[in-house]
Amino acid sequence: MGSGERPESTRKSLRAFVTLSRQIMQSANRETRRGDFLRALSKLLLQFSGCDALELRLRGNVEYRWRAVSRPEESFVFEPSRVGELEDGSTLSEVKGMPRLTAAIHDELEGVIDPAAECFTPSGSFWTGDLAQTVFRHSSAKGIRLNVFPGANSVALVPFAIDVNNFGILRLECSRRNAFSLDTIESYEVVGETLGLAIAQRRSQAALHERVKELACLYGIARIVEDSTASVDEAIERIVKLLPPGWQFSESAVARITLDGKEYATGGFEAARSRQVAEIMVNGQCRGTVEVGYIIDVAEAVNGVFLKEEAHLIEGVAREIGEFLDRRQAAVERLNLEAQLRHADRLATIGQLAAGVAHEINEPLGSILGYAQLAQKGGEFPESTAEDLNKIIAASLQAREIVNKLRLFARQAPIQKVPVSIARILDEALSLVENRCANEGIALVRHVEEGLPDVPAAPVQLKQVVVNLVVNAMQAMPGGGILTVSTRFDHSSAVVEIEDNGVGMTEDVMDQIFNPFFTTKDVGEGTGLGLSVVHGIVSAHGGTIDVESEEGKGSKFTVRLPYRVGPGTGTPRREKP
Repeated sequence: MGSGERPESTRKSLRAFVTLSRQIMQSANRETRRGDFLRALSKLLLQFSGCDALELRLRGNVEYRWRAVSRPEESFVFEPSRVGELEDGSTLSEVKGMPRLTAAIHDELEGVIDPAAECFTPSGSFWTGDLAQTVFRHSSAKGIRLNVFPGANSVALVPFAIDVNNFGILRLECSRRNAFSLDTIESYEVVGETLGLAIAQRRSQAALHERVKELACLYGIARIVEDSTASVDEAIERIVKLLPPGWQFSESAVARITLDGKEYATGGFEAARSRQVAEIMVNGQCRGTVEVGYIIDVAEAVNGVFLKEEAHLIEGVAREIGEFLDRRQAAVERLNLEAQLRHADRLATIGQLAAGVAHEINEPLGSILGYAQLAQKGGEFPESTAEDLNKIIAASLQAREIVNKLRLFARQAPIQKVPVSIARILDEALSLVENRCANEGIALVRHVEEGLPDVPAAPVQLKQVVVNLVVNAMQAMPGGGILTVSTRFDHSSAVVEIEDNGVGMTEDVMDQIFNPFFTTKDVGEGTGLGLSVVHGIVSAHGGTIDVESEEGKGSKFTVRLPYRVGPGTGTPRREKP
C-alpha cells in the first residue's frame, strides 16, 4: 500500500459516512413535518452508529430538545425550550466566551470540564471511552457524571453550526464501552456539518412555504374584495374560509371574523385553545375583529404558537377588510347621493311644471268661481239650477285649494316668517284632531320638551305641516293604535317627531312619498299632494324632513327647523330602517 493511500477499512468507513450524509440531506428535502423529519433522522443515525439513544439540542432563534431511544423500547420526545436560556439558568452570552468549550456542551454537562482533557477534539467535540471510569475535575466536586439513560457506557457530544445565530449539539449514547474513538468522532463532526446544513435548508424551505401560504391567502382576499358583485356578507364568509390555510398548522387552525356584532366562523372555532386577534378599523372606528386559533395544543410549536410573520398577516387581513368596508360604504353613500340628486332634480322639474300649471289655471278658475257666485246672487233659479251652481262653486273652491297647494310645493306662495313657538303650534294643530283620534281608537301621546326657543316660521304653514303629518299617521292606523308627537333640541335645530305604529311603508313607497300626485289611497280619497306640500314648506323654511318606516311596524317622520333665519333650502333625506 502506497504512502498516500488509506486502509480499505478507512475508505469503507468514509463511504459509509458519505452515504449517511446523503441520506440526511434527502430526508431534509422531503416535505414532512418537523416531528416526522426528526424521527426519520433519528432512525438513520441510530441504525448507522449502533447506539441506543441520541439527543439533539438546538440553540438560537428556534430552540428545542429532541430525544430518541431505540433500546430497550423505542421512544421519541420533543420539548421546546425558552430562547436564550440554558437549563442551569445561565444565558448564552455568559458562556460563549469559554475557550474550546461551546455553550451547547456546557448545557449538556453537569459541571465544568477541564478543556485540556484528552477527550476533546480541536473542533470542540467530546467523547468518553468508558463512562464508568471517567472523572471530571470540578471546583467543588469530583466524579461528576453525564445525565444519560441507565446502562450507557459511552457518550459522544458533537457540536455543529446551523448559521451565524443558531447552533446545535448531537449526543450519542451507547451501552458498549469504548464505542467511540478520535477517528469516529471526527467523522461524526462531518455528519454534524451535514446535519446543520440539512436543518438550515429545512428552515429556509419552511419559511418559503409559509410565505407562499401567506401570499396565497392575501391574494385570495384581494380577489374577493375586488368582486363588486358579491355582498359584504358573501365576501366576509369567503374570506374567513381562506384564513386557516394561511397559518403554519393549517390542519388544526380555525378562524372567525366579527363585524358589527355579526359572526362569521369556520367550524369548531369555539374550541380554539390559543387565539390571535386583530381589530378591523374603518375611518378610525373599530367595527370588529379577525381571529385565528388552534383547536389543539400544537406540540411542534417552538418559541410561541404563532409566527412573527403571522402577526403581520392577521394585521394585513384586518386592514384589507377595513379598506374593503370603507370602499363599500363610500360606494353606498355615492349611490344614495346620486339618488338624492336625481330625486331633487325630479322635484325641481315637477315644481316648475306645478308653478306654471297653477299660474295658468288660477286666473280662469277665479273667473269661474266669481261668475258662479254672481249668478247665485242674481235671482231666483229652479232648484236644480241652484244645486248645480252650488256644485260649481264647491268644485272651484276645491280646485283653488289644489292650486294653492301646488304653489306651496313650487314655493311660489309668499312666506312671512315670524318667531313661532313650536309648543303652541303643536297644541293648535293637535286640538283639531283630538276628537277624531279618540273616535278612531288612536291614543295620542305627547312629549313636548320645555324651554325650546322660538323658530322663525310662517305659523299657518307650520301648522299645516303638523296637521298633514298627523292625519297621514292616523290614516296609516285604520284599526287604531298609538300616535306619538314629540319635540326636542338637536344642535341648532328644533326637532318635531311624529310616529305611528300602523301599517308602515315599503321601500318603493318611501322612494316616492314626496312626489306630487303620488298616493296609495283609493281614487277620490286623496290628491297625493299632502306630503309634497309638507316637503315644500319645510324646505322653504330651510329645514329637512326624514322618514323611517318598516312594513307592519309603523313610520316616523322627523322635521328639523333651524333656530336662526338664514339662506338655504333643505333637501329631504330618507333613512332606511
